[in-house]
Amino acid sequence: MQFQRAALNWTVAMIASSTAMGEEPSPLLLGTATPGGGFAVYGQAVMDTLAESDPGLRIELRATKGSAENIPLLEAGKLDLAVVEGTIAHEALTGIGRSPAHLSIVAAMYSSPGMFVVRADSPYRSIHDLRGQRVVFGAEGSGLVVLARYVLDGLGLSLQKDFDAVLLKSAKDGPPMVLNGDAAALWGGGIGWPGFEAVARGPVGARFIGLERDDIARVRARHPFLKAMIVAAASYPGQDRAIATVGSWSLILARPGLPDELAYRFARALDRAQPALGQRLAPAQETTVTNTIAAVPRPDMLHPGVARYLREIGLLP
Repeated sequence: MQFQRAALNWTVAMIASSTAMGEEPSPLLLGTATPGGGFAVYGQAVMDTLAESDPGLRIELRATKGSAENIPLLEAGKLDLAVVEGTIAHEALTGIGRSPAHLSIVAAMYSSPGMFVVRADSPYRSIHDLRGQRVVFGAEGSGLVVLARYVLDGLGLSLQKDFDAVLLKSAKDGPPMVLNGDAAALWGGGIGWPGFEAVARGPVGARFIGLERDDIARVRARHPFLKAMIVAAASYPGQDRAIATVGSWSLILARPGLPDELAYRFARALDRAQPALGQRLAPAQETTVTNTIAAVPRPDMLHPGVARYLREIGLLP
C-alpha cells in the first residue's frame, strides 16, 4: 500500500513538474466506439469543449469496437477513460459473468432509452410485429446490443431466435439498410442518436417503437437495474408523441490507478464546460454532476478524484 501511494504521488509530481517546466503532459486517452454511433460523436464533443475550457488538459480520442472492448482496454491500462453503455458497465462493475472490474466512475454521460425505428410507411407498430423480420441491432461490441438482449429477455424473446438479427462492423451502416428497405427496423438508444436522426430525416420519415406499460413492468421485474424512461415528443424529426421504454445511464469510466489529480481536473473541467458541451451536443445536456450522483449505484464507485471535486462543490458530504 505504501509503495502504491508513493508511486501515485510520484506520478502526480511528475505531471505537475512537467507542466511547470512548460512540457506538454501526456494526453488522456479516451476510448469511444465505431464511427457513425453516438459515442464517437460524444467523445469528439467532449474533446473539443474541454480544449476550450481547460487547454492544458489534453484529451486524445481512440476509436474502438465499443463498450464491450472498452472494458478490457481500461483494465489493461491501454485507455485512461472510456465511454461505456450502462448495461455493460453494470455487468462489469457488479461482476455478472465475470469478476468485478476494478474501474471507477468519472461521470454520467446521458440516459439511453432503447427503442426501434422504422420507416414511416412501414406496417410495423410494435416489437411483436417485428418478430421474424430482419432487424439491425447495432455494431458488434456495442452496449446497445447488450441492452437489446436484456429488454428482449424481459419480454421472453431472443435476439437470435425471434429475429433475423443483423450485427454490424460499424454503426454507420445501419440507417441505410432501413432507408433502402434492406431491414425492417433499427435498434438504438438515447436522445439525438445519429442512427435515429438519419432514418428520421429520410425521404419518408420515421416511426419509433418503444414498450407498452405492461411490457415495461415485465422487463423491470426481470432486470430491475433498467429504468423506465420517456423520450419526449419532438425529440426526433416527425416524432409527434412521447415514447415510453426502458434504458440505462451510459458512463465515463476510468482505468485502475488513474491519478486522483487527473480525475479531479477532468471532472472539474467537464462540470464547468457543461453549458457549452450541451450547446454543442444535445444529449450532453444530461452530462451533469447531479446526474452523475443519481446514476452511481454506490458512492464508493466514484473515482476518488471525482468525489473530491463533488465534495468541494457541496454535492457530497
